[in-house]
Amino acid sequence: MHATTLRVGFVPGVEPDRFLRRWKSGRRQAWLDLVPVPLSRQRAVLEEGEVDMCFVRLPHEVAEHHLVPLWEERAAIVVGTENVLSLHDELSEEDLGDETEILAEHLDDAADRVAVVATGVGYTRMPLSLARLHHRKDVVARPRTDAAPTRIALAWPKAADDEVRQEFVGVVRGRTARSSR
Repeated sequence: MHATTLRVGFVPGVEPDRFLRRWKSGRRQAWLDLVPVPLSRQRAVLEEGEVDMCFVRLPHEVAEHHLVPLWEERAAIVVGTENVLSLHDELSEEDLGDETEILAEHLDDAADRVAVVATGVGYTRMPLSLARLHHRKDVVARPRTDAAPTRIALAWPKAADDEVRQEFVGVVRGRTARSSR
């Protein structure tokens, strides 16, 4: 029986399975519960105590939160398979030309934008991890060569820091039971 549960949220595009496997491979005092979190709620779930920690997409500038930057996500352009842009291996701003951009209406509309470009209308921008998450056989995602990457970080309230959270940070950073801080 586990004495406590560590609830870890993750935004779309983050695949926390490898961290769950690492956590389970050690003899941990806490059970790990993974919670999908809409991008629009990444801050709120921490502030409202719905999760103990959360994999967030930066920017996430909250003075009351610890923030451990982890990995970068490559920028991508998603187009329908019938679009001439789908023939490129990579795309730049210059390649987009007069194509119609399907702009984000809110933080959680990536799947909707992919559905629109699948009809053959224009293109949309998003991190490559989100493009892979919403992959369909009628669209392709191409890495964008001239865009800054986005970054994923692990965040949690400073007021709630403890040994269990620090142990999870170690797991995420690749520390093993035999390695030291």
